[in-house]
Amino acid sequence: MRGGDSIGLRAYNERLMIAAIRQAGALSKAEVARTTGLSGQAATVIVNALVNEDLLVELERVRGQVGKPFTPIALNPQGAFSIGVKIGRRSLDAVLIDFCGEVVSAKSERYEAPLPTQTMAVATKLTRELIHSVEPEFRSRLVGLGLAIPWDLHEWSDVLGLEQTAIDGWRRINVAEELESSTGLAVSVFNDATAACAAEMIVGDRIDRRSAIYFFLGTFIGGGVVIDGRLYRGEQINAGAVGSMPVPGLDSKDRPQQLIHLASIIELERSLADAGFDVSDMANFQPVAETQQIFDKWLQRAVPALSRAVISAISVIDFEEVVIDGLLCPKWRHQIIDRVRAECAKFNHAGLSPVEITFGSIGPSARVLGAALMPLIRRFSPDTDLLVKTARTLHAPDFLPANAADQVNAVPMSSTTQQVIK
Repeated sequence: MRGGDSIGLRAYNERLMIAAIRQAGALSKAEVARTTGLSGQAATVIVNALVNEDLLVELERVRGQVGKPFTPIALNPQGAFSIGVKIGRRSLDAVLIDFCGEVVSAKSERYEAPLPTQTMAVATKLTRELIHSVEPEFRSRLVGLGLAIPWDLHEWSDVLGLEQTAIDGWRRINVAEELESSTGLAVSVFNDATAACAAEMIVGDRIDRRSAIYFFLGTFIGGGVVIDGRLYRGEQINAGAVGSMPVPGLDSKDRPQQLIHLASIIELERSLADAGFDVSDMANFQPVAETQQIFDKWLQRAVPALSRAVISAISVIDFEEVVIDGLLCPKWRHQIIDRVRAECAKFNHAGLSPVEITFGSIGPSARVLGAALMPLIRRFSPDTDLLVKTARTLHAPDFLPANAADQVNAVPMSSTTQQVIK
């Protein structure tokens, strides 16, 4: 976008306005102007255009309050749709969400192992089912598919108890190309735990600091990093690879163990399954005395390793917040937080800044929900990076001329988006 490019500027201002309304829930035209820094006339022109494009809707007029009556403007839930797919080690989840981020439809299939050919077939099948669940007149509003998948899925056959050749095919599969070819949707790929962190930032209510480290206790543990209020993916798109952090002890090959071996849910699931319990839905698992004993035994290994990882992380970057979420039922998630806080308090904190340790607000669906949200954010957000909600300041860019924000043309977003630098 250039200051003299009125088409690009108009597209930017549209995204700016949508982001402001998404964050607030609903705004009057006057509030839109104040929030974005646009003039009242410019805000009105853009709001009216976006209402005509069905991206925004006018709610019932508000009367009886201080000041003049006003009409709140909100996102139109049917203005856009997105699909998220999460390929995991034990299951594949797919969701269809509307423009407001609400889940319209969800599908899931479990498997014993993520065998490449079979798993891709499931991903295609569930995605097509979600596409066809959208009313035909709205299918053109599907903006894309976000895919959450563990990086280097083929490398963890030993932890899954599989022969290396069983999942080695993931080395050769271009997942994005295959899904694009089979579904017709543009596909964006994200690390599964990073997608979960993104969901917490967008629709959760825990990550509200400018720096945070996020742990997702999945079949394998993973993470996400927030720096300067932004989701940080790293120069090699591998930030937050907390599962690979070394912890005390040796593995079967006499190498230092990694956090993934001690704090992943897979070992807990195996112990519960060996005792005869159904582990197909850990989020709604109802603990009893026997399962609590199994969980406590798992905690004895997981908590010291996870706590050491927390202290190691904050010694490198002074994160203000540590958020832990995952597949477990709420009772067990809270117990993990309590134990990690107590264990971290035992470390020598000389030279370290204070940090808040808390639990995530979304739970097991965070990964697939984050995957679904990211195409919407990338398509309609003015920011090139995902920002923490409270860290975002919405305004016209400082490098533009003072009156540039008002130089708008009646050009619909659909025809200008490709001219905006992503």
